[in-house]
Amino acid sequence: MSEIYAPVQDFPKIPDNLTVPQFLLDVNHPTRPQPPSVGTPWLIDDTSGATFGKEELRARTHGLANSLWTKYNILLVQPDYPVAIWAVHRIGGVISGANPDFTVDELAYQLEATKATFMFVYSDAQAVGTAVAAARRVNIPLSRVVLFGAASELSPESATVDELARQGLLSRETFVERRLAPGEGKTKLAFLSFSSGTTGKPKAVAIPHFSLIANVIQLAVHNRINEAYTTWEERRFRPSDVCIGVLPFYHIYGLVINLHFILFASMSIVVIPRFNFVGMLNSIAKHRVTHLMLVPPQVVLLCKHPAMATADVSSVRFIMVGAAPLTYEVTEQLIRIFPNAHIGQAYGMTETCTATTMWPIEHKRGAFGSGGQLMPGIVARVEKQDGTLAGFDEPGHLVIKTPSVTLGYADNEEATKETFVDGWVRTGDEVRIDSNKEVWVLDRLKEIMKVRGFQVAPAELEGCLLDHPDVSDACVVGIPDDFSGEVPMAFVVPAPDSAKRMQNDKKVAGQIKTSIIQHVADNKVKYKHLAGGVEFIDIIPKNPSGKLLRRVLRDKAKHLQKSRALAKL
Repeated sequence: MSEIYAPVQDFPKIPDNLTVPQFLLDVNHPTRPQPPSVGTPWLIDDTSGATFGKEELRARTHGLANSLWTKYNILLVQPDYPVAIWAVHRIGGVISGANPDFTVDELAYQLEATKATFMFVYSDAQAVGTAVAAARRVNIPLSRVVLFGAASELSPESATVDELARQGLLSRETFVERRLAPGEGKTKLAFLSFSSGTTGKPKAVAIPHFSLIANVIQLAVHNRINEAYTTWEERRFRPSDVCIGVLPFYHIYGLVINLHFILFASMSIVVIPRFNFVGMLNSIAKHRVTHLMLVPPQVVLLCKHPAMATADVSSVRFIMVGAAPLTYEVTEQLIRIFPNAHIGQAYGMTETCTATTMWPIEHKRGAFGSGGQLMPGIVARVEKQDGTLAGFDEPGHLVIKTPSVTLGYADNEEATKETFVDGWVRTGDEVRIDSNKEVWVLDRLKEIMKVRGFQVAPAELEGCLLDHPDVSDACVVGIPDDFSGEVPMAFVVPAPDSAKRMQNDKKVAGQIKTSIIQHVADNKVKYKHLAGGVEFIDIIPKNPSGKLLRRVLRDKAKHLQKSRALAKL
């Protein structure tokens, strides 16, 4: 079989001369529905209930852009809020979102990799402390650390976003907004979003403005958001519906779909400072939330958390799950809890600027286990191990071509050549595609783990493990977990002296394991911790060229996991 095309190929022109805020705030694309009233809010603050409409956000974006240009003449930031994103884009800058729970080492790595010169940071003590330490390490002046929320004693030189936005609106306009030439949107960078790609440490994916705009339009056409294709009650996305923003905006799923696409669909977003499941349930009832964009661990909580017994989730009419596959059993439970809701999965990557598949608009429910149908404009190949193309329902490596393709990995030509080939993206996932153009993800050919929807590179954890004095060699694999999808487990070859101590005293092995687990916990964000434990091994299996035979240890880990489960019976 040759290339596989999406069921719907015809869709409106994607503007290639607009920045993201110009597309979202300044123009009306034909695929975009209009809100039923001017007063429909774009953002709703979960804590205070305050609402922000389009014009207020547009004005605050302009004011912040004016202040940033006047005071700092900045080019790159770490954002946690949409006004900051759009303001930086207004002045021609690039955004690199980072996890506020990062350690100092992890944040410093990202700041150096992106050549960042400026940061926006939430005002809680932990985030500010980490940001200050990382800024000092990479020589970013603390005056270039701007805070969301109140001022902080940890960084007294830092201004707040609110101060800057107000000052900018009251000051004479000093910046000239960047206007793109025709076609320039395909090369002008908007984001440097981190992904582990198919192997190795996290890498900065270079995302131009055109890629995000293209994916938003693909989602709009696939879901027919500006068409009366069925009754109002059954339409999947309706102006004035309310979506809660429980996905982090620094993650590509949250950034593109939960933020930009939802606003493009003329819906409201409830913005929360940090995910808390019981808090989410309260917010759903308080704001009558209709739409949930989730990852599998959040769905597991919906199915199993005791707070669901008294929760009012009657307003929910749509649930989309992405970032990792959802099991058949959990999907069944979810449908029992929300019998009238639209429920399904989508599949995508940072390298494709998010979604490449989503369940068909003709079906209220996605097929169990399916990642959905190819999105408009997508062309796919399924390549077998011998290099030939697979037919329908034959497994193979998924390779995709999409209008939303990114430019590759910044400053990493070798990794770019491995993943981006002649306009195609090699996903690293083994799939089969059926005659309905439904994509079924079977396994990951790449090494990356998905923990709670976040990518975790084994090589990154292995590097951390090798810094421990008791570790001679190491290999990290993912093992299945009901809540997190996967969790990291480490196979460790102990250093010779450590091995001798373990032989002489059986208690030493447990002490060393505890020390290794704590070492990773001290140096990595929580979802990268070794929740799967540590197992000692005599030698790490490798092929003749020295490449880790990770699949061998993955099978061994699954066997150990089964043995542990049986031992508990």
